[in-house]
Amino acid sequence: MNYLSAENISKSFGDQTLFEGITFGLARGDKTAIIARNGTGKTTLLRILAGQESTDTGEYTFRNGIRVAFLEQAPDLDASLTIDELILTANTPILTVIQHYEEVLRRNTEQHSAETEKLLEEANSEMDHLHAWDYERRLKQLLDLFRITDTSQRISSLSGGEKKRLALALVLLDEPEVLILDEPTNHLDIDMIEWLEQYLSQTNLTLLMVTHDRYFLDRICNRIIELSMGKLFQYQGNYEYFLEKRAEREENRQVEAHRAGQLMKQELEWLRRMPKARTGKSKSRIDAFQGIKEKANQVKVEAELRLQVKSPRLGGKILELEGVGKKYGSVSILNDFSYKFAKGDRLGMIGRNGTGKTTFLNIITGLEKSDTGEIDKGATVSMGYYQQMGPQWKEEQRVIDAVKEIAEVVALEDGRTISASQFLEHFMFSPESQYKMISKLSGGELRRLHLLTVLIKNPNFLILDEPTNDLDLFALNKLEDFLLSFKGCLIIVSHDRYFLDKLTEHIFVFEGEGKIKDHYGSYSAYRRQKELVKKPEKKSPKPQQALSGAKAEKTKLTFKEKQEYDKLEPEIEALEDEKSDLEAELNTPNLDYESLNQKSIRVAQLIELIDEKMQRWLELGQYI
Repeated sequence: MNYLSAENISKSFGDQTLFEGITFGLARGDKTAIIARNGTGKTTLLRILAGQESTDTGEYTFRNGIRVAFLEQAPDLDASLTIDELILTANTPILTVIQHYEEVLRRNTEQHSAETEKLLEEANSEMDHLHAWDYERRLKQLLDLFRITDTSQRISSLSGGEKKRLALALVLLDEPEVLILDEPTNHLDIDMIEWLEQYLSQTNLTLLMVTHDRYFLDRICNRIIELSMGKLFQYQGNYEYFLEKRAEREENRQVEAHRAGQLMKQELEWLRRMPKARTGKSKSRIDAFQGIKEKANQVKVEAELRLQVKSPRLGGKILELEGVGKKYGSVSILNDFSYKFAKGDRLGMIGRNGTGKTTFLNIITGLEKSDTGEIDKGATVSMGYYQQMGPQWKEEQRVIDAVKEIAEVVALEDGRTISASQFLEHFMFSPESQYKMISKLSGGELRRLHLLTVLIKNPNFLILDEPTNDLDLFALNKLEDFLLSFKGCLIIVSHDRYFLDKLTEHIFVFEGEGKIKDHYGSYSAYRRQKELVKKPEKKSPKPQQALSGAKAEKTKLTFKEKQEYDKLEPEIEALEDEKSDLEAELNTPNLDYESLNQKSIRVAQLIELIDEKMQRWLELGQYI
């Protein structure tokens, strides 16, 4: 029996139909993701199933007794309360049961009777069922895990990431059997995402979520639901399987639409020639024409984020940092840090929230001053800084007017120019949406608007601080396509591991207390190296074992290792060639979405393979 059954659910807002007549179910242990473009109703569907919104038609039911929990994308927590007060007033199943048990216990103590004894027995059973006896211990354990230590502080003083972690801790504390998550990785750092990923993949709870994190999707989900043009398509498999099957479905749809288009032309010709006196047969043919017309119109041309703006060339000196230090009181953010940027640097930055990533960006862009050290920026450097919080917009201004304030026309790499309106279309703002008030834009639209206002200034040194939040998977792929062709220096701060692997070549790891580790290679390679370091070292052999013939320290390669070493260099070269070819193909115009996805996934795989083989080549090379 399904944990959830949803039948013929429809929802509209004004003239826009989000989805119509969709039916699906969730069985125990299903881990399902909903994939759709922003604005097509995926969050609305989650809110309906969580009881936060109503349907226009249709119904859904959860199996009796199933505990359901919902984590919103931006949790609405009472800012006037402290964390302790919020926990005590949270309307969760466990707290309700605990409060009921305490009330029944009080009544049984004050006025003992057979009735109160029976009620107490039932309350005990409920406490057992929800594992509520050790609630306080589990609460402390989860809060510690999510790095929430001071529970006396007010909600209003918490950052976005702290609010998300607190809400997530409270959701998991209830040990729900069905968990509904809306963008759970937003505002979490990578360590926390990887903990959550491991937790969700190992538990047997039923999961329904919306997320843009592709590694998260691929490693957790066994089922994908796609919302497209108001309809629902289901895929039994992970994200990679979804991409493959969706490509097949889209290809078939295009073929059917093309055939319908040819048939529609024939039917139109017949309708024009048809005499006024209509028989029953001709009337049914006219009715069928409407179905043909709908199918023919399914070929949808989508706006693409595919352009390369003209940027000034970088000179010999780009950006040099020498002995840079920064403190806030006794807290060290940067400690004697030095680095010299080179042409084409593609750098990722990771680390727990609060370790100084944004401060570092603010220092190199001149928004903050360092306490010590020198920062020397080249004369040809033109920086573009995409900040996490975004600019303060004039909310009653139209989108097109906000862009025109910066530039009426945009110069492209190939010498052409395009208008501000055409530039907006490249960023998936339709001509109609360009005249929307900024106050009416969604989170994803605001991020795209912020990004294009950075790029319209033609930077050759681009800095992106958490650019993936609130973007759907389709917009993310377009952004990656643009950044792969960007020829200047690139710095990315992101919790999206797939995004980092695809676009960066080495990583700054902010370890806290002013320490920054520079790792050359992808994020995945850094993670593997870190896991190897974590493994417990083998105990040194006892003196007797050393004397009785323990293996001597390795001084040279075996014959097989020498053969392996000789093969590695040409293998790495071949992989590098394949990666270069794919990156060139990704930069070609008119590449369809499915090919873009497949090639992008292969590039990420190649980066990982190259890192692995390079690590092995270096390991063997020390004995040559």
